[in-house]
Amino acid sequence: MPEEIPMDELIRATARDLVARLARGEVTPNDLLDALERRVEAVDGAVNAVVTRAFDQARAAARHWMPTTDRRRQPGRLHGLPVAIKDLTATAGIRTTYGSPLFADNVPARSDNVAARLEERGGIIYAKTNTPEFGAGAQTFNEVFGTTTNPWNTSLTPGGSSGGSAVALASGTAWLAQGSDLGGSLRIPAAFTGVVGLRPTPGRVPHGPSVSPFSTLSVEGPMARDVADLGLMLDAMAGLHPRDPLSREAEAGLFEAAATAPRKPRRVAVSVDLGIVPVAADVRAAFGRAVDRLAAEGVEIVPLETSFAEAESAFKALRAGLMATLHEDMLQAHRDRLKPDLVWNIEHGLGLDAATLGRAERARAKMTLDLIDELSRVDLVLTPTVLTPPFPHTIRALEEIEGHRFETYVSWLALTFAITLTGTPAMSLPAGRMAGDLPFGLQLVGRPADEAALLTHAAWMETVFTPVREVPVDPRIPA
Repeated sequence: MPEEIPMDELIRATARDLVARLARGEVTPNDLLDALERRVEAVDGAVNAVVTRAFDQARAAARHWMPTTDRRRQPGRLHGLPVAIKDLTATAGIRTTYGSPLFADNVPARSDNVAARLEERGGIIYAKTNTPEFGAGAQTFNEVFGTTTNPWNTSLTPGGSSGGSAVALASGTAWLAQGSDLGGSLRIPAAFTGVVGLRPTPGRVPHGPSVSPFSTLSVEGPMARDVADLGLMLDAMAGLHPRDPLSREAEAGLFEAAATAPRKPRRVAVSVDLGIVPVAADVRAAFGRAVDRLAAEGVEIVPLETSFAEAESAFKALRAGLMATLHEDMLQAHRDRLKPDLVWNIEHGLGLDAATLGRAERARAKMTLDLIDELSRVDLVLTPTVLTPPFPHTIRALEEIEGHRFETYVSWLALTFAITLTGTPAMSLPAGRMAGDLPFGLQLVGRPADEAALLTHAAWMETVFTPVREVPVDPRIPA
């Protein structure tokens, strides 16, 4: 490693800057892996985000990504930048547990499509990040690796299920990380840890292989420390894949270009609660401050008109049906070894009738079409990402807020799962602080299949809310 680039400078650099340095031959992948390994040793013990470390495999892979002779940076390519992969995603030759004791020693022979895509485009996989068992729930803990904590306050949760990826970014043990999102699994931990996470349009990023290849509820997506790096990561992930029937073409470099061209939205629709859930006072106040700041910058603010009254019933039915599709065989073979929440969810799905699923699909269709109509009149829809600030990591799932008791362990995810149903791209962007100096995440919802416009507006908002990047942070351990 060049003496003039200290380890701390590398750790705090942007992914885009490091990719440019890699392309020019100013640093090597091994320089970056060395810096990461030392950072992991220094801070991960406090947060437990990087649960499987594959530095030896990464260094072997790095031999294929030494600088090219022409030193040109190629759009959509990572040029040997290390990337972290969620432990819900299979990685060839690197342990993949899915957060389950059933797979504690599993080493896949083949990578999932998204991991293979990242490697094809110059990413080097060096770590797997923690996730709840089979990604069920928005809290990151399991019986294989234990609990992941929030670096802003290690007594609190980072959310989930992509909690390990979010914490790795926030604590400086990753520059880019992959996540996945069904009911908010990528957006929620991004909000809780002060990073950015994008749930793309279904098909934008290759998914699977899966026994449910045509499902649009769960998607793979990028996570990063800022919007420009998020665009870089999306470029590296996106595009047509022969093993994903829903995947679509993507222009090389499109999303990074959008994410580095800030543009103010003219008109946005806002809702603090989507009309369906209680929201904590701290979150309401932070959302109000963010909206007021946008109005002061000349953005026209209008109330959201789309009704999400049937979102929870529709989401619970469709999610349960998907869980049954994915895990019925596992329930029959290993019921006593699965966590109770997962057993309940699979059984609920197996008990659904066609009439219930039909009502859910009709409700979903109406919400989607109404929102699309509204998005034709505004640039973005804005809500809080999560209805609560981060809570103690000892709580398995939020059961009550503002005197309201939630019906199930996923009910408190309503602000994100309602948007999941519509298939529109959505992201969480840091937009201020709450009590305890905790990050507040603003959910930005864009027009269908238009991640580029969403990113360009997000880039402008980032200049308003966080002109100086606030992560990574050293883990803060309360006295």
